[in-house]
This record gives sequence, structure tokens and C-alpha cells, in this order.
Amino acid sequence: MFLTIDGLNIEYKEAGNPNGVPVLLLHGWGSSFDVYNGIIRALSDKCHFFALNFPGCGKSDCMKSAWSLDDYCCLVLKFLSEMKIENPILIGHSHGGRVTLKMTADKMISPPKIVLLDSAGLIPKKTAKQKMKARNFKAIKKVLSLPVINKVSGGLLEKARNHYGSADYNSAPPVLRQTLVSLVNTDIRDILPNISCPSLLIWGENDTATPLSDARIIESLIPDAGLCVIKGTGHFSFCEKPYEAHAILRSFL
Repeated sequence: MFLTIDGLNIEYKEAGNPNGVPVLLLHGWGSSFDVYNGIIRALSDKCHFFALNFPGCGKSDCMKSAWSLDDYCCLVLKFLSEMKIENPILIGHSHGGRVTLKMTADKMISPPKIVLLDSAGLIPKKTAKQKMKARNFKAIKKVLSLPVINKVSGGLLEKARNHYGSADYNSAPPVLRQTLVSLVNTDIRDILPNISCPSLLIWGENDTATPLSDARIIESLIPDAGLCVIKGTGHFSFCEKPYEAHAILRSFL
């Protein structure tokens, strides 16, 4: 199903018990609402699920210019308004968690509860290796961007970008690359104490994209938060050990 919001065709789905608790599912960067199929099946008796694919994901149109975190929040708010969804529980994975945190902390929405699955939202500390990699790319980019060299360098800058960039960055079209840079450089820890609703964090013990140390910081900053760590899992902990994640969710919801 599709809904047109600000000129973009946004793909969405609705599933579960129409008389159940309304739940909005927000997926992570480069993913889609399909990542939540297991949760929907497991909790469809109790919950009325809604999910949308962010621009450039699934079959949703891509935005024309780079977006900020606020742009994503506005999209979600307009989706809720168009669908007439009131006070849903929010469940967000990775980037979807970042959007959930921002909307809740800034009082754009007043959910009864939120669930953060390996959520983004903090600027991670770079390792020495990552810092060196970033410095090397900046130096190469500066040289290859010089007018004299740029005319004869061919695709060397793009090759350097592919070598030094992350997988998410390299696989994205230019507008999403610019958006990703904006998002990963947005740190929202200062507003997290404004979140007053019960907040559940489910995290993979071995998550390298949004490490467990981030989860502990987020838990400490939200007044009413609890953290559940799923052993032996990574950034998609709720997919890697679904039965454990579903049991935790059912208890909380």
C-alpha cells in the first residue's frame, strides 16, 4: 500500500489485530519494514501494527535533496495524521530508534511506551584506526579535488570514496549519502532526559554498528528505561534470536 506525503509515494503496511494496541514500527538505515515480519507474526494477536518505509527504502520514493533528522520526524508525524493513528507505541531499530528518540524527547508525540532495538542516536567515538582512515581520505580528497588534477584523475576520487567509506555509505545514491552524513553527525543525548514514558532497550551483546556502550548511555539518560541484552547477537539482535526478543516484547507491551 502507498500513501503520498509531500509529493513522495511512501510504502506502508498495516497488520495484526485491529482492536489491539496501536504500534508503529520504524526500520533502520537501508532496511525496510520487512525486518519486522517476525515481530508482527508473534504479536499480531495483541497489537495493531503500522509500518512505513522511509524514502529510498523498499518501494518508497527517494527524496530529491538531503534530509535531516527533523525531516524524518516530520514524515512520521504526517503519516500518523494521514492514517489517523493516535498515541501508538513506537518501536524503532537503529535509525528508526534515532527517529523515535528525537520525536519523543522533543515532545512531537506522546507515546505510552517506546522500544529501542539496537538504536542509533549517539555519535560514536572513533577508534585510532577510524581516525587515521578519515584523515587519509580527507587528504586524498583535497589533492584529487584540485582543478588541475581533477581534470585528469578520472574516477580516482570515487574509488577512494569506495575504499574509505562505510558499506552503508558506498551503497547509497548521492542524496542518501549526504543524508547519512548528516544523520551520523547528529547527537541527541542532551535531550534524552526529556523522555518520560517507559522505555525498553533491546540490544545485541556484540553489536558493532551501535555498540552496547551506547545502550548503557541511553539507558542512564532516560529516567524510566530498562536494558535487555541478548547474548551472542549483533546489530539485528531481535532477528538473530527472535524467540527471546519476542518474549521480552510481549512482556513489555
